[in-house]
Amino acid sequence: MKEHIKSFLNEDQDPKAIEKITAKLSDVLMKNEEVGYIGVQKKPALTVFPDSIVLTNKRIIFCKPKNLGLSMEFNDYPWPLVVATFVKENILGSEFSFTTTTDLTVSIDYLPKTQARKINTFAKEQQEALKEAAAAKAEIPVPAPEVAEVNDQDPPASELPADLIEEMETEEVTHFAEIMNSGLQPSQPQYNDTPTESTPPAAEEKPVAKGGLDTLTKEELFEKLQNYKKLLDNGLILQGEYDAFKKDILAHL
Repeated sequence: MKEHIKSFLNEDQDPKAIEKITAKLSDVLMKNEEVGYIGVQKKPALTVFPDSIVLTNKRIIFCKPKNLGLSMEFNDYPWPLVVATFVKENILGSEFSFTTTTDLTVSIDYLPKTQARKINTFAKEQQEALKEAAAAKAEIPVPAPEVAEVNDQDPPASELPADLIEEMETEEVTHFAEIMNSGLQPSQPQYNDTPTESTPPAAEEKPVAKGGLDTLTKEELFEKLQNYKKLLDNGLILQGEYDAFKKDILAHL
């Protein structure tokens, strides 16, 4: 008798059936898949090619001989698909069955009672192992996203050095008048978007480089410089005009 089938003959399994099954299983087992138990039908009438059930660490495999034992039909069910298992002991052998997540019931009858019990125990152990693995995975803490630390000691925008002002990000300018109106004193007149006979179109306005800067705060001066930088980046004023505005505003910061 071959050594590799002796471990599957603990409950009076048919040695010839076990030998045929193990020879076929070598071609269907996956990587790292190991056979845990093999049960073989034992019908009252003489059966040359009985059905068998194989339980591995990955699935349940039903083995049904075909064509007078020349071929074998395999139907497998992975353990995550199995919902519950059952054993029904009858006068002539026992029936092992299980249900799946798709409400399918699969069974094999005429198993010796001891084999059916061992099969059911092995199945329960695999289900418990899956539950424990799922529970362990659920308990793994998810690291919280890092929150940037806010430094209350950062200098205000009005105290930034002049060389950093050139590196400030610019935004798309959608309306020239929107930039010119920003940062003006409340008493200073503002133009409407729609040109009239007495009001020149907003697109023809030119920014005022000087005048009234002494009355503005540092924050307002910095905001005005930002507006001029946006006008320059969008091609609404020339570099020379921007340099003049910048020089005059920096003199008041």
